[in-house]
Formats: sequence, C-alpha cells, structure tokens
Amino acid sequence: MTSSSATDPAWQGRADHAAHSVTALFGRKLLFLPGTHLAAVTWNSGQPAGTWQAALQRLGSLAGLQFPWHYWWQAHYVDCLVDAGRRATGSPLTGSLASRLLTGMWVRNAFTFVNNYYDDMAWLALATLRLDALAGETGGSGRRRNAAVRERLKLEFDAASTDHMGGGVFWSKKRDFKNTPATAPVALFYARTGQQAKAQALVDWLDRTLFDPAQGLYLDGARLNAAGEVQVDRAVYTYNQGPVLGALLELGGEANLARVAEVVEAVNRQLTVPGGGTVLRCDGTGDGGLFTGILCRYLALAATDIRLPERIRATAARLVTGTAEAFWSGKRSLGAAEPGGNHPGGSIFSVHAARPAEETYPRGAAVELSTQLQAWMVLEAAAAVSSGNPRGRSLADGGERSDDSTLE
Repeated sequence: MTSSSATDPAWQGRADHAAHSVTALFGRKLLFLPGTHLAAVTWNSGQPAGTWQAALQRLGSLAGLQFPWHYWWQAHYVDCLVDAGRRATGSPLTGSLASRLLTGMWVRNAFTFVNNYYDDMAWLALATLRLDALAGETGGSGRRRNAAVRERLKLEFDAASTDHMGGGVFWSKKRDFKNTPATAPVALFYARTGQQAKAQALVDWLDRTLFDPAQGLYLDGARLNAAGEVQVDRAVYTYNQGPVLGALLELGGEANLARVAEVVEAVNRQLTVPGGGTVLRCDGTGDGGLFTGILCRYLALAATDIRLPERIRATAARLVTGTAEAFWSGKRSLGAAEPGGNHPGGSIFSVHAARPAEETYPRGAAVELSTQLQAWMVLEAAAAVSSGNPRGRSLADGGERSDDSTLE
C-alpha cells in the first residue's frame, strides 16, 4: 500500500470517523456514575448470551469494571480525545469528555493516579499536560485538577530518576529495571514542563546505554546482573522510538536534531512491513496494540518541524500517512446485526495496518481497545501531518521553546 494523497479535509473526516467509532463502541460511564467516563477493555461482537457468566461479563463491561485494569490504555484514550478536541474546535469530542475520563480513571484506580509502573504514569502526565493546554485554549474546566495530577506524578518521576546504573528511570516500583518506555516519556514530560536539564540528562543516559548505533534505534532496557554488570535487553519495539523523538525535538539543539534524523531514517529502513512501502509494522494485540500508534504520534511532530531537513520531514510524513492509509483502507464496517450496528457508520480497524480487519477481527471476534486506539492515533497523526502548518518547534500542544536551532 502507498501513502495517501488525500487532502486535509479528507484526513480530518477519517480521524473523526475513528473517534466516533471508538467512543461509541468502548466509551461508557464508570459504575453508571454521572461525571465519569471510561473505555471498556474489549468489545465482543459475538459474546454468547443466556449464561450467568455472559451476563456478568456484559454488566462488567457496561459498568467499566472489566479486568485486567489497563491504566495506560486509558491514558492514551485521553490523548486521543485531546487530539480530536484540538483538531475540531467545537466538536463534542473535546476536553470535557477527556476530563470525565480522568475522573473515571481516578475512581477506577482506587482514588489515586499513582500505580506501580512509571511508564504508565508518564503517559498520563503527558496526556494531562496536553489536556490542560486544550482547556486553556477553549476555556475548559479542570485546570486546577490537571495541575494537581502533574505535580503528584512529578514526585513519582523524581523518585524513579536515580543514578543507579548511571541514570535513567525505573520501569516499576520493583526498581530492578530501567528502560526506554519509562525514561523517554519522563524525559519528554520534563522537557515540556521547563526542566530541560533533567530531560537532557535522561536523553543522554538513553544515548549512552540503550541507543544501538548499528541499527540507529533505541533498545528496550537494562538491569544489573548477578555480577553487578549492566545487562541490556536488546529487543527493539516501535513505540520506544516515539517518545525519544518527542524528547529530542522538544529539547532541540544540533546533536538532538541529528539523532532525530538518524532515528527517522532507521525506522524507515527497519520498522516497516516488508514489501509494504511506508507502512509501519504493528506489534499485535494487548499492550502491543498501542505501539505503532505511539510511534506515529511523534513521527507527526518530526514531519512538521521545520528545523529538520526536508527529506527527514518527508520521510516521517510518508510513514505516518502510509500507515494511516493502510488502516483506513483495511477497516470493516459494523454489520447491522452486531452489537455496535446501531451506531451508523461505525468501523472496526485491523490489528495490523497491512492486513484487513475482516481477517484480524472477523465478525464475532472480541476487539481490543488498544488496537482501536492505535488506529485512531495514526489517523489523528495523519490529519496533523496533512494540516499544511509546519512548525518551528516540536510541541504541537502549546508552550514556548527557547532553542530554535536547525539541522541542515
């Protein structure tokens, strides 16, 4: 599949379609409580009826109480709602629904935004920061709460950012593993909240410890072995590259921008589908169902940052729009007899961009929230790339940048 030549209004409509499909199928109140919102973990078009087990599953889904609890999926749902609100001023999918989602998360997470995984909390902190920027632009409510969330989570990040193994951020409260999924979004959060020195120190640790020059990509993580030596987990995941790109762009400077160019080119060489042109590979269901969406979110920032060489911006743009076109062309419409068939125009998106949804999610299959958020994120990224508004800074969500250096 090749990248789309669709105009900006076409991508806007596609992103709207994804937003409608996901919120209609998965969104609901938590415990039927007013002022709350949450997304169900799965939507099952073929759920058997007539048994007490099925009834309990249905009730749990309707009440937002499905297990397991996927905190970080909901954080990316907040981000997607903010995307929709920023893209379509006046849309009902604005900060109001995202704010109710934060309330639902707080209740569902036992009346706290703290959990055992620092990467989960970093994703929510980033989403809340963007939500606050949206509220500031639209006069939305909840800004005091948003600030309180960020300040509380910042204490967690400060505690997890230690000199153990020379720097980096712990992945979980076990404090035995430091990795890119935690360090990169925390670095981006620090950079976006005016703590550039902290952010750069974390990026420097990633460069020293987890960047693989041979591949041009960031590896997963590191831990101390029994001999007290740093042992690197050499797995390469799509989503690990994304927030590092975001942090590098936010910090700016010649070295950071050069690394952005290197990573974008490496993603293009190594993380696309063989024979698929500029379609990015996807990493399956479960948590992996979010991975490519996260990468596209930050590739879109690279594609619209005028400090980067035009060829790098063009490559990033093609990766985003090529993957978005594949997701769009491979979607399947909801059948009238399916539980979601009463939502006119709704669609299910594939697990893998390069394969049709009829194959990966045939009628009767259980559809996971993560995979649908991924497609929505990719389509929002494509809408941002095709907006025709190149930026001289990486942060598309408000805020100021002091570094305007370029890479030629």
